[in-house]
Amino acid sequence: MGKKVQCELCPTECVLDEYQVGGCRTRINKEGVLYSLVYGKPCSVAIDPIEKKPFFHFLPATTAFSIATAGCVLGCKFCQNWQISQAKPEETDYINLSPDDVVRQAMFYGCRSVTYTYTEPTVFYEYMYDTARLAKRFNIKNTMHSCGYIKEKPLRELSKYMDAADVDLKAFTEDFYSRICGGRLKPVLDSLVVLKDEGVWLEITNLIIPTLNDDMKKIKEMCRWIVKNLGPDVPLHFSRFFPYYKLKDLPPTPPETIRDARNTAMDVGLKYVYSGNIRSEAENTYCHKCKNLLIERTGYFVKQNNISGGKCRSCGVNIPGRWS
Repeated sequence: MGKKVQCELCPTECVLDEYQVGGCRTRINKEGVLYSLVYGKPCSVAIDPIEKKPFFHFLPATTAFSIATAGCVLGCKFCQNWQISQAKPEETDYINLSPDDVVRQAMFYGCRSVTYTYTEPTVFYEYMYDTARLAKRFNIKNTMHSCGYIKEKPLRELSKYMDAADVDLKAFTEDFYSRICGGRLKPVLDSLVVLKDEGVWLEITNLIIPTLNDDMKKIKEMCRWIVKNLGPDVPLHFSRFFPYYKLKDLPPTPPETIRDARNTAMDVGLKYVYSGNIRSEAENTYCHKCKNLLIERTGYFVKQNNISGGKCRSCGVNIPGRWS
């Protein structure tokens, strides 16, 4: 009988028998050694505005060379990319693209960054790590959109090469994470603290789903936790839910719920709070001091930018972010 192996990448900590594949569908035990099934095999490759990730305080109006492989460490019932996140690698139309290929194409197309996104980049950790390390050598930034469900040691190693992270803080209760996502809240909170501690530029996205995580008391509690543990400068994106995947029976998030959540977040001290999946002035960035318009956006596109040298052009105050 072959040797069992415990995966130390995510908090699920799968214990795998010989030739057994982990719950993420991307890692296999071969003769007592874990191997990636998705290294260099992205099933989604695109060039996106960085605002799509969403990053609103990181290299605005630039493009990101974006990649993803099959698989995920969670099983969210509302996943918009479930066709690839909940698929086995062999069930997707992947291509062969080495880290060197990724960096070369990012440079060719004039992308300022490579973004690891769409599914959950933790599942293609080695691929992401090698690509990020190579990209750094060519002055290409690295960003990821992640659920934050990763253990501390690999996250700290990755943070050496990661410039920015947008983390989905899906709710602020363990019950939601257990029932709706198949995971736990605490490891995500721990990851947020680690990223902040490592100096990675951090933004947070919260998808508000009617009846499941739209309680304003819990949203207020979440925002207070962010202010206390991460600081008031962390941008927070409240995103509108639309019926999808296994939650097609729920209605879209009412616009007033997004508005109330944004007001709640600002009331507890967060300086930069945005609305997503809904057109409003809350897509824009305003100076936290003089309140003048800094960045005007329409969807993913920047119409004007009044930040110069990382400062507000009107009052000169420093605007938190990575602007160059």
